[in-house]
Amino acid sequence: MTPMLETADTTARVSRRGAPPTWLVVTLACAGQFLVVLDVSVVNVALPSMRTDLGLSGPGLQWVVNAYAIAFAGFMLFGGRAGDLYGRKRMFLAGLGLFTLASLGGGLAQEGWHLLAARAVQGLGAAVLAPSTLTILTAAVPEGPARARAIATWTAVGAGGGAAGGLVGGALVDGLSWRWVLLINVPVGVVVLLGSLLRLPESRAGDGRRLDLPGALLVTAGLATLAYGISQTEARGWTAAAALLPLAAGLTLIGLFLAVEARTAAPLMPLGLLRVRAVASANAAMFLCGSAMFSMWYFMTLYAQNVLGYSPLEAGFALVPSSLAVVLGSKLAPRFMAVTGERNLAALGTLVAAVGFGWQSAMSADGAYLTSIMIPGILMMLGAGLAATPLAALATSGAAPGEAGLVSGLVNTSRTMGGSLGLAVLSTVAASRSAGSDTPQALTQGYALAFRTGAAVLVAGALLMWLWLPRRTAANAGESGPA
Repeated sequence: MTPMLETADTTARVSRRGAPPTWLVVTLACAGQFLVVLDVSVVNVALPSMRTDLGLSGPGLQWVVNAYAIAFAGFMLFGGRAGDLYGRKRMFLAGLGLFTLASLGGGLAQEGWHLLAARAVQGLGAAVLAPSTLTILTAAVPEGPARARAIATWTAVGAGGGAAGGLVGGALVDGLSWRWVLLINVPVGVVVLLGSLLRLPESRAGDGRRLDLPGALLVTAGLATLAYGISQTEARGWTAAAALLPLAAGLTLIGLFLAVEARTAAPLMPLGLLRVRAVASANAAMFLCGSAMFSMWYFMTLYAQNVLGYSPLEAGFALVPSSLAVVLGSKLAPRFMAVTGERNLAALGTLVAAVGFGWQSAMSADGAYLTSIMIPGILMMLGAGLAATPLAALATSGAAPGEAGLVSGLVNTSRTMGGSLGLAVLSTVAASRSAGSDTPQALTQGYALAFRTGAAVLVAGALLMWLWLPRRTAANAGESGPA
């Protein structure tokens, strides 16, 4: 760790009075992360019912997903820094409360715009909540094998939330109504909120700094505009002005943000963080891997329903082995890290996922479940679980406690933005191959090309990890300085 970052939080304050057991802190933090990630994907199977009930247009239906994702990505760094300065528990409670109230509003929506507004507020609450989940966890568990296991649980729960979205959404829509896709968050959110209010410890950076408002506005506007541009590429194409203008504006705003941060006495994101090898390399690797792995659930669900004729609930059940595989990989990762080190395990896990993507690209229009969904899905998600835990451990080990919330925000931002960009690119790739045809054969060819492209991205990601990630091992994880 660099001297600058070692001294960045010399006055950190942590409330120790009546400290709860570590398992309870990890459970509450992971519950918040599960809710955040679940809502990225759970609404997908409910979209047709939402359209019928609320009279949403095609573009309006797309914004049920995009309103959440854009607000989530845009406010993530803001949420992470606010947690550092004003208290991680306070921001956890504020984000979870806002998320829960917005879920109630969305579930009771009577007009299309009510639902879209509720989804945007949900995304804002998630952006405030998500960085605090990882920061609270890492603050409660000392660095080393115990923290690696805790991060593995956080990774498994987060990945499981994304994986469970189709199954949970399908069950709720078939058994109740689309409204319960959102309303289910309310009782769960209230229980987690009460438990967190009573038992979570508070921690913050006690150096008296104020929030860098210009930086917060610039990075939030930049990320949100960039996310909006990405969302437009799928419907309009990469050469359309509706996509190019917001993409250019978003990059310009992020450039202005970096310029402001370089001249601000108390920046939202100290640029020195990007000179810490563990932080920069792990976030770059997470962005690249997320761009391929996030799309897996999307294309597998479409393949199961549009080509093989599965119902939404059947498609959710078909992906249960993949969901279990990502949890297994995340839980096994700390044991392997002790032997291979973080860098080697991250690269190995990414290559395992690449093999799964390559296998999946051989899909056919009449494929059997075992060879066309289950086995390649298990390989893809087992690799994802093995890679995500060491990457998160490296990213959070490279900064001082006073920057923990910000680094957690970076981790979530890298994964979210990588997933959004990757899904837009791979959707365009698939659409170009199917050439507008919706026959099972044409759709299969498009999905197959998307998986082949994803496999190439993952191989490139494994190479990047091998060359750039620091040579750290779990045995010397407590040592400072980049390797």
